[in-house]
Amino acid sequence: MRILLIEDDPMVGKDLSESIKDSGFAVDWTQDGVAGQGALGAGTYAAVVLDLGLPRRSGLQVLQAMRAGGDATPVIVMTARDGEDERVEALDAGADDYVIKPCSVRELMARLRAVIRRRDGHAQSLIGTDALQLDLATREIVRRNERQSLSAREFAVLHALLERPGSILSREQLESRVYGWNEPVGSNAIEVVIHGLRKRFGASVILNVRGLGWRVPKDEA
Repeated sequence: MRILLIEDDPMVGKDLSESIKDSGFAVDWTQDGVAGQGALGAGTYAAVVLDLGLPRRSGLQVLQAMRAGGDATPVIVMTARDGEDERVEALDAGADDYVIKPCSVRELMARLRAVIRRRDGHAQSLIGTDALQLDLATREIVRRNERQSLSAREFAVLHALLERPGSILSREQLESRVYGWNEPVGSNAIEVVIHGLRKRFGASVILNVRGLGWRVPKDEA
């Protein structure tokens, strides 16, 4: 899953980018409103973390342009502006959440997981099938009533596949969800992660569809 961070403060942006990566998401970071809006037009994101006080184009203008263009990507506004008028204006413009800086990383990640769950129609942190579930809050795989922790890459790959069990995702589609702009991607990086998951949990967990990609089996009717 890829998160777009639009934040002009270099220190805040760097720290948030690293924290989002450590939580198992890929992240693209832009530092002004025009670049942020361009990224939204060029890519698909699970959610956006948006500052309001941006150069070149304000965060509110970016948000308004998103919603006017039909972009329903969840947006968390994260800003130092704590006035009631600013909160009301951003929420009425289409923000899904509003967080006042400074905000703990744990709280921000919980809010990110919550808006992504709501987007996908999940009421709780577990997604997946009867046979295989992923806990978005703890980054664990749940199988046969047992829980096991996952690396950031393993979590990201399973998250992408378990969003729509049965759907086939190609290597390119998985790479776009697992890696951010500036992260180097080896030619067989996705294959290595999937091989490790199948070795740990069994080949039936992720099925290879020759020439097309991979899928997680759907529940039987």
